[in-house]
Amino acid sequence: MYHRFDAVIVGAGGAGLMAAAQLAGKANVAVISKLYPTRSHTGAAQGGVAAALGNLEEDHWIWHMFDTVKGGDYLVDQDAAEVLAREAIDAVYELEHMGLPFNRTPDGRIDQRRFGGHTRNFGEGPVRRACYAADRTGHMILQTLYQQGIKHQVTFFNEMMMLDLLITDDGVCTGVVGYDIHSGEIHVFHAKAVLLATGGFGRVFKVTSNALSLAGDGCAIAFRRGLPLEDMEFFQFHPTGIYKLGILLSEACRGEGGILRNDKGERFMERYAPTLLDLAPRDMVSRSIYMEIREGRGINGQDYVHLDLTHLPAEVIETKLPDITDFVRTYMGLDPVKDLIPIQPTAHYGMGGIPTDVDGRVTIDEENTVLPGLYAAGECACVSVHGANRLGTNSLVDLIVFGRRAGRHMLKTINENDFHPLPKEPDFRARAEVSALLEGDGTENANVIREELQEAMFRDCGVFRTAEGLISLREKLTELRHRYSRVGVRDKNRTFNMDLVETIETGYLLDIAEAVVAGALAREESRGGHFREDFPERDDVNWLKHTLTYRTSGGIEMRYKPVVITRFEPKERKY
Repeated sequence: MYHRFDAVIVGAGGAGLMAAAQLAGKANVAVISKLYPTRSHTGAAQGGVAAALGNLEEDHWIWHMFDTVKGGDYLVDQDAAEVLAREAIDAVYELEHMGLPFNRTPDGRIDQRRFGGHTRNFGEGPVRRACYAADRTGHMILQTLYQQGIKHQVTFFNEMMMLDLLITDDGVCTGVVGYDIHSGEIHVFHAKAVLLATGGFGRVFKVTSNALSLAGDGCAIAFRRGLPLEDMEFFQFHPTGIYKLGILLSEACRGEGGILRNDKGERFMERYAPTLLDLAPRDMVSRSIYMEIREGRGINGQDYVHLDLTHLPAEVIETKLPDITDFVRTYMGLDPVKDLIPIQPTAHYGMGGIPTDVDGRVTIDEENTVLPGLYAAGECACVSVHGANRLGTNSLVDLIVFGRRAGRHMLKTINENDFHPLPKEPDFRARAEVSALLEGDGTENANVIREELQEAMFRDCGVFRTAEGLISLREKLTELRHRYSRVGVRDKNRTFNMDLVETIETGYLLDIAEAVVAGALAREESRGGHFREDFPERDDVNWLKHTLTYRTSGGIEMRYKPVVITRFEPKERKY
């Protein structure tokens, strides 16, 4: 089936829908999504969206920019961080005017609360910067933007999985190929501009806060088509996932006053971050938890610690943290008003992804050469505002600021260009992939491969890494890829064939894992979310640079490009 739109957006999370909102009513735009749009993973973002509104105390965008650069361990591109911090304010007010129901101060302004790593006056102490809607901020962003899409007659193709990215021999993106999960049909989408907003890839790890659907589709397909992935070694582990389940308990818990305690009941963050304590950046808190566990102060000698909310007024827990309260009662059978909550770090967010400039245009090399017609935004993209470690609430800002900029630049592209011809037989590769899986007689089980992959990644490429573990992991990935070449799909039906979908996703996860491990092995230093026990110090002399990972016929190729530094010179990161 053939479709033609001015713009095609792949992914209906916050970045995709924010871009669609800029195009709606001005261009013929389609949004294709593997899920029903309001089930997108943006809905899991609980705590808030950072913007220096200064509604409760003095705040400035440059303080936000500084915190973002410092939080990212100075691997952040500072031109992008300035755009993020400056435009966060307008983007939040745009959402407010669309109808997003933020919590309010008594005099009617948007309420704000504290979040890890966000400070006043370049690090003096915590500042109230996170705008929030209870602990359902991401959910409210999704609902608000989806309603805008419906209002302005955006065409949605729900339960449509992207299988291929169409790039001509002369290097122009002209569309995508999708697989209709409902009917089993292949669809070709021809467009002047394509935005990839397909989200993250946390499912590459065993314990993760990510939804089942986050298999890195957009990154993996771009990687297969010869595009680089940037800074993939930096993956964030959120400190407070529910023990063993990984379900996220928002940083808002600590923003409202929650405390982390070890087996002795100690507030152990006093040892690691004496100024910001439990509101230190996530990479530091996650490593601190593991250090407590390694030194025998995990609860009852096990691999978890406690999150303590019991000293907070019950009204605060019930009204400002209703979702996490519900999660704890439902999944743990505990009451956060009076019980300590078992938590452990959980794989949460990929700082790396498809490289872009500040307008969301995809770049393909160390010279930042733009690939015409292709954009990326959100977690699948790397405009490099998070560097080596993302601050809490900066993911939602990333979505709305760079989703908005990408949408606006796409409109310019659409108005200035005609349709570029599609490659010959544009759906050939996608049809061949589906047919090989449905008609083949492979005996390997994709679920078994996926579980072994997740287990190995969590063990050898988690919060702590070594060369020995990463080399062993790389050999394991080679074995799994070999087995995946013999994978079989038992369900041969065309309608809602989730066996087929999950098998394809497992292939994507293998690609992503390969890029993450290659970057982690190459980077011989420790910075932000990437901690090498054999190279425990940050090394600005050799490693103040971005990695670009390419998949070539000869294997993985690594290239590098410099970090953009404009205002803040790198220095030791202390809190």
